[in-house]
Amino acid sequence: MSLPRLELRRASKTYQSNGQSLRALYDVSFTVEAGSVTALVGRSGCGKTTLLNLAGAMDFPTSGDVLIDGESTSALSESALTALRRNRIGFVFQFFQLLPALTVLENVELPLLLAGAPDSQKAARDRLQWVGLEDKASALPYQLSGGQAQRTAIARALAHSPDILIADEPTGNLDNASGEQVLNLIRESAEKWGAAVLMATHSSEAAAIAQTQIRLRDGRIEETIRA
Repeated sequence: MSLPRLELRRASKTYQSNGQSLRALYDVSFTVEAGSVTALVGRSGCGKTTLLNLAGAMDFPTSGDVLIDGESTSALSESALTALRRNRIGFVFQFFQLLPALTVLENVELPLLLAGAPDSQKAARDRLQWVGLEDKASALPYQLSGGQAQRTAIARALAHSPDILIADEPTGNLDNASGEQVLNLIRESAEKWGAAVLMATHSSEAAAIAQTQIRLRDGRIEETIRA
């Protein structure tokens, strides 16, 4: 039986602030399979962003484990972590985080260049075509609508065909029509590219595309709903 693509195993996180310990997560366990979407839902401050940071190997649990294909992220060297983030994980953020001085094509191509991928420009153009923005390749980010900027961010996140896609409130700044386009692309990233998608969202429409919804409350899993 194959290992889950992403697994959190009794993961807890405590931060130190002004000499005090602040517990953000308590013994959180779940899996995300390749080709599936899991939504983290709950109020602000419930632990969603902390969980995304752990799942994306941007931070590490104080206790417990985060495993990618059975390997603990806490056990990896700095060079292995850098390679993991560049080659196997894609990130989509609420505020797009496109580099303003780069064109749309250059923004999408950047992770491929950092990873030393061959034919980086062709791969970037292919992803832009997939999100329907090939005609915006030479535009700068300020010339895009919010929906176009987020679709560019999705193309960038998936340029290197990552195993895991981390999405933080991907429709939070979009109108309904643009949000629906972005959700269709996220769903397709799992179905077409086989990514294991972990998405934090306040939106019931966004959560509805997920096979699994994990409801968080005060750093704990309150309920798990499977479609």
